[in-house]
Amino acid sequence: MDKIDTLIIGAGVVGLAIAARLSHSRSVIVIDKETHFGEHTSSRNSEVIHAGIYYPKDSLKQRLCINGKVLLYDRCQRLNIPCQQLGKFIVATNAEEAQQLARIKQAAHNNSVTDVDFASTHTINQHLSDLTVHSALFSPSTGILDSHQLMLSLVAEIEANGGIVATQTEFIQSQQTAVGFTVTMHCNNEHYTLSCEQLINCAGLTAPDVMAKITGSSKTQAKAYYCRGRYYRYQGKHPFAHLVYPIPNTHGLGIHATLDLAGQVKFGPDTEYVNNIDYRFDDAQKAQFVRAIKQYWPGLDPNRLTPDYTGIRPKLDRHQQSDFVIEFEATHGIANFVNLMGIESPGLTACLAIAEYVEQRL
Repeated sequence: MDKIDTLIIGAGVVGLAIAARLSHSRSVIVIDKETHFGEHTSSRNSEVIHAGIYYPKDSLKQRLCINGKVLLYDRCQRLNIPCQQLGKFIVATNAEEAQQLARIKQAAHNNSVTDVDFASTHTINQHLSDLTVHSALFSPSTGILDSHQLMLSLVAEIEANGGIVATQTEFIQSQQTAVGFTVTMHCNNEHYTLSCEQLINCAGLTAPDVMAKITGSSKTQAKAYYCRGRYYRYQGKHPFAHLVYPIPNTHGLGIHATLDLAGQVKFGPDTEYVNNIDYRFDDAQKAQFVRAIKQYWPGLDPNRLTPDYTGIRPKLDRHQQSDFVIEFEATHGIANFVNLMGIESPGLTACLAIAEYVEQRL
C-alpha cells in the first residue's frame, strides 16, 4: 500500500492552496472526482479580491479575508497572475439606504479596513455620473483576478515540490489507524487504497457528505444547502470603471456590477436555493435582474443583457450568514483530520490565508 503524509479531498482553490503550502514540508496528494481542478465554486464566482468589509469582527471570514487579500496581491505580483486593484463603490440610491452606509463603514473600520470611506460629491460625479447614487463608500483595496491562472500556479507549485493533483478520483471511505488513515478511492473503474498520516476534507459543495463518510453520519449534523446564483454579461458600452455593489442583503452582497480583466461588465449573482448541484441557467427571472440593476443604473439596456453562467455557494444555513467552518481534533475528536465546510465568499480571497492557518494549526 502506498503511503503519503497528507491527503486532501477536493481540488478547488482552497484545497490547492493548502496542498501547495504543505507540499514544501511533506508529501501531498490532492484528489477530486471531477475531470479538472476547480470545476465548481472556485471557477463560478465573481473573481473578486474582497477587502474584508462586511464580516463579523474576529470571525474566520474577517481575519482570513484581510490576511488573504495581502497574500493574494503579493502572489499575483510575484508570479504575474493577472489581477487589477480597481476599487469598489458601495452605493446607496436613497436616504434610507444611505443610513446603512455609515454602519458598513464602521464595520469596515472595526475590521481594520480603514481605507474605506465616503466618496466625495466630486468623486461620485466623476466616476458614477450615469448611476443613481445618493451617497457611496469607496473601497480602494478591492480588486479582481484570474482565478484559473491562480489555480494553475498552485498546481505548478504542488507538482514542483513532488506533490500530485489527481482528478477523476473519488473519495469513498477512510478508516483510522494507529498512524493515521487508510483511504479508499475510486479511479479508472477501480478501487485503490493508500495510507496517510493527515487527512483534510476540502470538498467544497460536497464537504458535509465527505465529513459524514469520515465520521459516520450519526456524528455530524452538517447539511449542505446549495445557493445558486446567475450572472448576466452586458454586451456593448457601459459606464463602469470600478466595481459597483448595492447595499448587501441577507444571503449575499446583492446583484452587483463587476468587471473582468478585459473590461467587460457582468452582473450577479442572485440567490436561489436548489436541491442538487445544477448549473442550468433559467432565464425566466431576467425581469427581476433588470429591476435590481436599474435601481442603480437606470440606463441599462435589457436587450444587451445576456446569460453568462451560474455558480453555487456552499451554505450551511439557509437563513443567515455563517462563518467558515475549519475544524480540528478539539472539535470532532479525530486526530490529524481537518474538516473545512461552508467555504463560500470570501473563500477565493482567503485561500492562501486559510492554507497558512491550517498549516499552523496542524
